[in-house]
Amino acid sequence: MLTKSRSQIASKGEIPALLAQAMEEGGGLLRLTPNWVPRVFCKPGRRIKLAQTDWYALGLDRGGIDERWFASTTPADNVGRTEDEGLSYVRVAGKRFTLVEAVDEGKGSIVGDAIWETYKRWPVFSKFFDNLGPLPHHVHQMDKDAKLTGQEGKPESYYYPPQLNAAENRFDYTFMGLEPGTTKAQVRKCLENWNKGDNGILDLSKAYRLKPGTGWLVPAGVLHAPGSVCTYEPQWGSDVFGMFQSLTDHDAISWDLLVKNVPEDKKFDLDFIVEQLDWEKNVDPYFKEHNYLEPIVDQEKSAPNGDYVDKWIVYGLIDGKQRISAKELTVQPGCKCVVKDGAASGWITTQGRGTMGKLNIESPNMIHYGEEPDDEIFITATAAKEGFEIVNTGSEPLVGLRYFGPDSHKSVPMVGDYKKFLDL
Repeated sequence: MLTKSRSQIASKGEIPALLAQAMEEGGGLLRLTPNWVPRVFCKPGRRIKLAQTDWYALGLDRGGIDERWFASTTPADNVGRTEDEGLSYVRVAGKRFTLVEAVDEGKGSIVGDAIWETYKRWPVFSKFFDNLGPLPHHVHQMDKDAKLTGQEGKPESYYYPPQLNAAENRFDYTFMGLEPGTTKAQVRKCLENWNKGDNGILDLSKAYRLKPGTGWLVPAGVLHAPGSVCTYEPQWGSDVFGMFQSLTDHDAISWDLLVKNVPEDKKFDLDFIVEQLDWEKNVDPYFKEHNYLEPIVDQEKSAPNGDYVDKWIVYGLIDGKQRISAKELTVQPGCKCVVKDGAASGWITTQGRGTMGKLNIESPNMIHYGEEPDDEIFITATAAKEGFEIVNTGSEPLVGLRYFGPDSHKSVPMVGDYKKFLDL
């Protein structure tokens, strides 16, 4: 069932006036529409609120819809993709236009002057990915390798929202990196055995149990095979990857998915493919210590009595840089708070209902493909600097996740800082 969108695509000439109207009506808060993305190598986990009739809304040949992308200006790099696949839309006055167009028009007022001057785009996005079983052991290329095919490298991060994980599905473990002592020759041998069935790459790795309410940093160049827990995934704005596992959950993985972002003359160069891995990070004997995250309450942005609590859920530095970060805000029933981050962010409501500035927000129970609920907002740099009020008008906690672009904060907690707050 393909449900027609309520809004209509705006013409290029309408965008300046529509953006000005959206900024005025929302006080700098832009309402976004759901951005669904299918993957041919995945089975939908059915927890991201898409109606059960619409998991294959784009056709069986395109694969099941297992992802929803948030505040994205990054195209999904899928074979047979639609023209706007992966791109988020702003909606106002019965019309919609892409966030790409909003950023191009509003520049620093939308994403912040520093981000606009440096990147000329919103260089990050987040998503829910939600699968019935595990994904293949794969890597997102580092910048040096991604540039060879005109792309950017992709560090990413994970957070497992409790609201979307009442069921853990088939395999709530994620393999990450490689066992210390693993050699490049062993990984190369797995690639040589691609067409022999299971190529054994997981025999060289280690699995970690996934716990709702926690998360990970995953630097570019690190192998990982995400488990079946529904995941919120702030990441760099790129869709590069290479699958290193030939058989996953009894499904064969095409060699083409291993070399999707490999130069044409290197697609069968096994040594080149193995060199795409950040070897030091993959065989790090302290991998968990260097990458595992638990929430940290931001005391300065939270109420002492618990009326509202703002937690860091993605934090730390990647290769010494503040690339991606995210927070989870919880406002109790009948309570309110003022958010003043000073930097743009993408927001998704995961529980409850209320108001954000001039806009209503609510987490829906079910969404048909093409429907436009009131759960997603882009918080522009303008609104973030001025501040806005969030009010919980419902009878349960109002919870939202928001992710930020690079260098958005004067400082962030470091990986491992959560241990300072444990009740030992």
